[in-house]
Amino acid sequence: LEKHPALLKVIHPGLPSHPQHELVKRQNYGHSGMVSFYIKGGLDQSRKFLSSLKMVTLAESLGGYESLAELPYLMTHASVEEKDRVAVGVTDNLIRVSAGLEGADDIIADISQALEASQH
Repeated sequence: LEKHPALLKVIHPGLPSHPQHELVKRQNYGHSGMVSFYIKGGLDQSRKFLSSLKMVTLAESLGGYESLAELPYLMTHASVEEKDRVAVGVTDNLIRVSAGLEGADDIIADISQALEASQH
């Protein structure tokens, strides 16, 4: 995912690029299915990505057993002043995904096709 051309940055503690990766390796066994990433572009590309998902579902809460995605900028953090949202990295191109119980290949395929669609 980190190498996908439609992404600027991927955030997950299981990745060596995460600033607390070594700490997580010492304290945790395994990693969560929650991942955040910054898509290239802005709000239009984020909306295209989310509307292009076929299996992953758009949701305000990411606590289900199925794969879910959200745009925190307009959803969970919408009540926070924009300057404050942006200051902590909650921008209009930040996407959060919670991988569910579906097959990994299916989740990857859905996210990949939606990323491609977001850039066209």
